[in-house]
Amino acid sequence: MAGRNRAGGKAMRGYFGIGVEDISKPHNAGNLMRSAHAFGASFFFAVKPDIDFHGLRQSDTSEAAFHMPFYEYDSPAALTLPRGCRLVGIEFLPDAQDLPSFKHPIQAAYIFGPEKGNLSPGILERCDEVVKIPTKFCVNVGVAGALVMYDRMIALGNFAERPVGTRAALIRKPHPRNR
Repeated sequence: MAGRNRAGGKAMRGYFGIGVEDISKPHNAGNLMRSAHAFGASFFFAVKPDIDFHGLRQSDTSEAAFHMPFYEYDSPAALTLPRGCRLVGIEFLPDAQDLPSFKHPIQAAYIFGPEKGNLSPGILERCDEVVKIPTKFCVNVGVAGALVMYDRMIALGNFAERPVGTRAALIRKPHPRNR
């Protein structure tokens, strides 16, 4: 069944990569790498990481680093992406676009900030778009990554529309004995 994903929908068009800046917790990095691998990311990258990416086996049991390219950069200025690839910052900023309204680029690299901070001004300057997950407060970087990748899969994965019912269809009908 070439060209189809395991869920039965057509494969997503284009490609995407997942990246982090200044990440300092190995379990968060491993969780995000594993999720990126599971959602079909084409590559993973890190800018100024504060961890050793070779020691992530406890949280990345899929060993994603053996299945997709991994790139490490010393600074935001050193970050290089494929031609045509748009950098999308995921950050909890008031002016950022809400994820449910965001149109995902066909060629994208999504970058997430550190656990206890924000994306640096150097990265934000490089971003083509800045998107936020509309929650009451920031969520874990692994959770944020999975939400963004799921949203991308739903938006670009050619799945069937979800059935939409009327309010009457949603109201539970009484059991015949209770009439």
